[in-house]
Amino acid sequence: MESPEYVQTSLAAAITLGLIPGRFRRDARLTGLNLLLTYADGCMGRCAYCGLARGRELPPKAERTFIRVRWPAYPLAELIERAKGLGGQLKRACVSMITHRRAFADMNTVVRALRAELSLPISVLISPTMLPEPRQMLAEVRASGADMGNIAVDAATEALFDRYRRNGVGGPHRWKHFWETVEAAVEIFGRHRAGVHLIVGLGETEEEMIGAIQRAHDLGAPTHLFSFFPEAGTALAARPQPSYGQYRRVQLARYLINQGLARTERMAFNRAGQVANFGVGEVDETIAGGIAFMTSGCPGEDGQVACNRPFGNERPSQPLRDYPFPPEVEDIALIRWQLREGLAE
Repeated sequence: MESPEYVQTSLAAAITLGLIPGRFRRDARLTGLNLLLTYADGCMGRCAYCGLARGRELPPKAERTFIRVRWPAYPLAELIERAKGLGGQLKRACVSMITHRRAFADMNTVVRALRAELSLPISVLISPTMLPEPRQMLAEVRASGADMGNIAVDAATEALFDRYRRNGVGGPHRWKHFWETVEAAVEIFGRHRAGVHLIVGLGETEEEMIGAIQRAHDLGAPTHLFSFFPEAGTALAARPQPSYGQYRRVQLARYLINQGLARTERMAFNRAGQVANFGVGEVDETIAGGIAFMTSGCPGEDGQVACNRPFGNERPSQPLRDYPFPPEVEDIALIRWQLREGLAE
């Protein structure tokens, strides 16, 4: 069951498409169809935190997960037919590469199939390591039918990238090439049509993460945040998730930067590298609006986030880190408390 005939999809998508029984807490609704290329010999990346990493050691009969949950594989044609039956619920589709020699060509094949059958905007998640000529190859992706391109830089600093994605794990990825691919994606798809994925909680300070967000923003690429979640059998399986305080402060800073309301150099940070002041005066109205704490991802045609990934960063039994719907009054009260959590004096 290999791509392009087969693709993996998130557990949330499998439930939404009626392939697996289940329902979402608080009646959340998935609005983005996430597809992941799949091959028998897997991903050549060895990223220390990734469920797809080559060399991940799992107990016998244990299920392989990615971003916390199973990603079952199905025929692409079946997923397309089921997606047609959802009416207007889905607002966008996203096709994700893995680091594999066939992934670039197969991603384009899948994008063309989606474009031919579904009236949805299509994003791609690029593995820059498989794009030796980023501008030329991204132009090919756009010609295939994708309107947005994303790059998972993941780590906020070069040192962490090297430790967890390159020399520290014997991986193939290069920090400089990833950021060069971000620049190329902005050039090919347009400003604010390329995105950067970053994972909070790999050992960076808030100041370092917010600096990476500012770098992406200045290039013309908004940031899509993820909260680190330890995957069993990976090198970082014992690492705890970042505190809610750390994640909330970075979320708020990301929103302010991406909205053009704040800049990193105007913010104040304490000795622990935590945000002490967002540099914009009063932020109470932004907090009360709640949008800053909703899932950050590619938009649908209405301009609202379509890739809302319900419960992608936490188990349904835990407080939400990314809200897949507008936070309610009780949620905002909790968020206000979380923003102060762990903040050093």
